Amino acid sequence: MLSRWQQVRDGLLETASKFTDADLTFRPADGGYSVAETLLHVAHEEEIEVRYGITRALSDIPPAYDVQRFPTVASIRVVLADVHDRTVVCLQGLGDEALLSEIETPWGARGQLAQMLMHVLEHEVHHRGELSLMLGLLGREGLDA
Repeated sequence: MLSRWQQVRDGLLETASKFTDADLTFRPADGGYSVAETLLHVAHEEEIEVRYGITRALSDIPPAYDVQRFPTVASIRVVLADVHDRTVVCLQGLGDEALLSEIETPWGARGQLAQMLMHVLEHEVHHRGELSLMLGLLGREGLDA
């Protein structure tokens, strides 16, 4: 799982690198996430799901990242790396027994730990696809995964 997630994360970071800082405010539709909001949402959701929902390292849902505090692609990449590094540390010590164990999140979802983690991974893949579409709308090539 860690190997696959790293491939997905590498693709996300490659996709993020195709945007300029000026692109971060691009919003493909009224009411939709901007490029920056989408990237920060991936980090926020990973933090919620892993550190609050799964490991319970956090006692409450962390606040969303304030897009104003991250005005550059480089600053957003740091957030993505920091959050994911914490996830990797949590997962490195897990064996098959732990991954197959059933857990319940604070919001009442129940399932195998591996399934919960796959949900977070799929969430990242989903938004990576949206970011590739945004690049296309900006006239640039998205990720060819």
